Amino acid sequence: MTITKILEDKKLYFGIGEVAQMLQVNTSKIRYWENEFPNVKPRKNRKGDRQFTKADVDVLKEIQRLTSVEGMTLDGVKKVLNSKPIRVSEKQKLVKQLEEIKSFLTQLKEKLD
Repeated sequence: MTITKILEDKKLYFGIGEVAQMLQVNTSKIRYWENEFPNVKPRKNRKGDRQFTKADVDVLKEIQRLTSVEGMTLDGVKKVLNSKPIRVSEKQKLVKQLEEIKSFLTQLKEKLD
């Protein structure tokens, strides 16, 4: 596990720039998705800066996966998120576990080479 990953696991809130960097998209796309999907509701501090929770980030990751990998339209993604909100969380956990396994195996391979 990388240091960045460890720090992310301990954080409660993420700024829009951090979220955009995690998802490798522009901040404008994050704001657009926030407006389109009621499942994403970051709190705002006194300055008006968005503070995303891990749950918000998980939903955004699922939106990104469904649009980019599955090729779904935003209307299709809305239907999926509204019909099965619990399933999204389960998929995100599975994806996270698979990413951690991939990272571990990659590090192991580098050490063996």
